[in-house]
Amino acid sequence: MKTSTVRFESVCEWEDTFLSLFPHRFDYIWAAHSDVGAPVEWKTESRHPLSDRLISQGAYLYGVRFGAETNYCLLDIDTGSLYHPKRDPLAISRIAAALEPLGLASYIACTSSYSGGLHLYFPFQQAQSSWQLAIALACLLENAGFKLQPGQLESFPNPKPYAADGNLSLFNAHRLPLQIGSYLLNESWQPIWTDSQTFMSRWVLAQQHNDIDGKILKQILKQSKRKHFGVSGKAEKFINDLNAEIEMGWTGHGQTNRLLGRITMRVYIFHHILSGGEPLRGEALVNEIVETARSLPGYSEWCRHQHEITYRAEEWARCIENSHYFHFGHQATNSKPVSQDPELVTAIDQSPSWNQRQSAVTRDRIRKAIADLLEKDSLPSRATARFQALLQYGVGGASLYRHRDLWHPAHLVEFLPNPPIIKTDSQLDCVEDASNWLSPSSLLPTDGGNNIVDEGLSDRPRSNLPPNDSNGDDGIGDNAVSISSEVPFTSSESPLGVEHLQQALSNIKAAQSAFQEAARQAQTEHQRIKAEAVEQRHIARMQQFLDSGDPILVAEALSWARINPGILRV
Repeated sequence: MKTSTVRFESVCEWEDTFLSLFPHRFDYIWAAHSDVGAPVEWKTESRHPLSDRLISQGAYLYGVRFGAETNYCLLDIDTGSLYHPKRDPLAISRIAAALEPLGLASYIACTSSYSGGLHLYFPFQQAQSSWQLAIALACLLENAGFKLQPGQLESFPNPKPYAADGNLSLFNAHRLPLQIGSYLLNESWQPIWTDSQTFMSRWVLAQQHNDIDGKILKQILKQSKRKHFGVSGKAEKFINDLNAEIEMGWTGHGQTNRLLGRITMRVYIFHHILSGGEPLRGEALVNEIVETARSLPGYSEWCRHQHEITYRAEEWARCIENSHYFHFGHQATNSKPVSQDPELVTAIDQSPSWNQRQSAVTRDRIRKAIADLLEKDSLPSRATARFQALLQYGVGGASLYRHRDLWHPAHLVEFLPNPPIIKTDSQLDCVEDASNWLSPSSLLPTDGGNNIVDEGLSDRPRSNLPPNDSNGDDGIGDNAVSISSEVPFTSSESPLGVEHLQQALSNIKAAQSAFQEAARQAQTEHQRIKAEAVEQRHIARMQQFLDSGDPILVAEALSWARINPGILRV
């Protein structure tokens, strides 16, 4: 029987636009209707998503959580809170004013239940990251003097820490509106007649007035990270230095190793300070490293190790757990202070990149293959035959081309056992198949090219002797100037004569010199272009620091601008 791989989704009543306001239905909460005055006993259901029909049926109370993105946020003020209108008539106005810098200017007020608690909904049109929005809400409210704690004031989505058991915790769930005891409120905080259509009309009206500014959101996030550190001095600078490198994400290839190292340091040392919960170890540490890396800008465009990012994170997690670093505030007896332990920083800065390590493994495999062929006395002398032989050792063609200095005849003459010698009447010594050593062969297919196959430079008839299979070659470079190995050249046998052969070899050497000079010039130009690109990226980074509005980053950019005047747009 063929099984379906489509993920189960709940049946949606699409004509009910009110229920479509709350699309995330997994890990929902539910509870039986409680007796008067009795607390509600909420339970979580993770086996299936919540359907519209269950909500409409109304047999139980329901609540939902937040997914990765959201189009609304919510504030919950209990009836006994200091911020409730019964205790402070102006508190909610101050709360709303604190959120205005983010672009939240309008809300919908309703009661949560018969208890008299309040829910303030802030809808907006452009979906936002739930994680980022949660941090920004907490930062703005706490900066305004409001305390986020159960029974007083809660924000949804909430800043999401890791649970103590190492699993990723869920966003807190909130009760859905318009269930029993939930009514819209007027400006005097009095309940009014409420149905889903009235709620929808208010939602759309508030949504039109709320527009979250992405640039402001990023500035608030940076401010939040410094505000919630609970540290000072060198540790605070350490965090900000890590953020300066991490937050820019990937801007090109070859940055994965360093970025993962910086992410690992921040997560291992400061995660419980930045996000709450217990310090991360083991699998939880690896998961956070991976999640952070995937959320950074440029990850999908520039990171070449997405298929093995978890493995790479595990390597860095083991590295830092075995280092002198420790969770901030949990200093071990024999641990060094964070600011005085350079070991992991040095490891990140000086350790070979993943590409370098893979290259070293490949080169070692090629060396072993060459050694085995030499030991068996079966190393072909021509480039293409040697290329084909090395493929049998599990080395890819692209790798062989990149590391041809290890095996190509142009680079490996000195390692060949007893290379065959041919002589002319004037005792001119040259290596058989000289073109293999004097002209680099192409490893690309020769289909479609005008190749001279199995023919020498002479116009004499071809030899009837069978070709040597072990040394046979149809590569472009080797056959551009082919010297027959079946019959030795002598001045009496070859119509070309010694002079022509010397001229041919001279031309080959001249072509090789020209090729090497062109390669050197190309390498110089490549290095120049690379240096200019690095310089331009650094200038762009300093400009971003200057435009960020962050006092620390701006100070660094201005300091650089004083040394390099006239470059940044001040």
